[in-house]
Amino acid sequence: MYARPITDDITWVGAIDWERRLFDELIPVPDGTSYNAYLVRGADRTALIDSVDPSYVDTLRSRIASTGIDRLDYIVSQHAEQDHSGSLPRLLLDHPEAKVLVTDKGKRVLSDHLGVTADRMQGVKDGERVDLGGLTLEFLHFPWVHWPETMLTWLPERRILFTCDLFGSHLASGDLFAHGDPAVLLAAKRYYAEIMMPFRGTISKHLGKVTARAPAMIAPSHGPIYEAPSLILDAYQDWVDGPPHDTVVVAYVSMHDSTHQMVEHLVESCARRGLRAEQYSLADTDAGKLAMLLVDAATLVLGTPTVLGGPHPKVAYAATLANLIRPKATTLAVIGSFGWGGKVVEQLTAMTPNLEVEVLPPVLCKGVPKTADFDALDRLAEQIARRHDALRAPP
Repeated sequence: MYARPITDDITWVGAIDWERRLFDELIPVPDGTSYNAYLVRGADRTALIDSVDPSYVDTLRSRIASTGIDRLDYIVSQHAEQDHSGSLPRLLLDHPEAKVLVTDKGKRVLSDHLGVTADRMQGVKDGERVDLGGLTLEFLHFPWVHWPETMLTWLPERRILFTCDLFGSHLASGDLFAHGDPAVLLAAKRYYAEIMMPFRGTISKHLGKVTARAPAMIAPSHGPIYEAPSLILDAYQDWVDGPPHDTVVVAYVSMHDSTHQMVEHLVESCARRGLRAEQYSLADTDAGKLAMLLVDAATLVLGTPTVLGGPHPKVAYAATLANLIRPKATTLAVIGSFGWGGKVVEQLTAMTPNLEVEVLPPVLCKGVPKTADFDALDRLAEQIARRHDALRAPP
């Protein structure tokens, strides 16, 4: 395993995980991922920015060895989670001279999760700089993007920003750079939706620190490097701070076709009113795909049959997921069918307290939908259209 050059004094020494399909036993990664680690060599000192998942520690060690470097003065832990810092215990055995540069909060987390001792760690403050000899590392604290100890690292002499999970993508690729590839942006959107969207408000507060530096290159800890940062910066500006798009996401399960008929009618009714409606079956759920749809959605509609008085478990999961990732949707509706009664609306809305949405009157039918039920769905589509018109109206 060999290092790959980024500049004369910066090399990529990470690992590509082509086979991984699930992250944290929760998040689908259909295209694998990478664990990016960067070796920065100044005239006097050498620093490693991030490490790799512990399953790839030997790959990391081999790539470092291929550079001829046998001494690490610093190991920068931008984030204590194992896919970033899990190799630290072994690296610290290899390099007894190395100090781990980490936020004060990160010191506690590394101790708790990986057993790194206090004598091997050096806390760095927000804006603090470390001189490597002709190259400088400046540390930018970005708490809650997405853990409390997260920080970024700025290399002003090369105008490279190492961004940890921010701007990352779960994408295994033989190409080190994004090159404007739409597939990279799609993977970055999935990554944002699955991991970063719950912290949208915090990211918004920090984006100015990134754009003010006008980086020439953005090097995240997962996925390709952006040699043209505007690609990902413009996308994040829209995802984080832009208004919801004119999109209705209808996520549903249908057991005996009644709810399916209602969903199809609502989607068509929305289309007749100029709305983009995305019909998404939860029967075989890719949580990441649903999360991606919710990045832009102004309206979420949950379609469910009634199961033992409540929503179908897969619809309940979708409601829980939406509540966790906190999309910027402004409207929520529930539609579906029942046999003799239930409390699907009350239960689903109780599952989504984090959503800042207006809940529209539900459309529930007994048994198969009838003419009156389809008429009610048309009225729901009209209500949704009016809400979207208000979003489009100039302030």
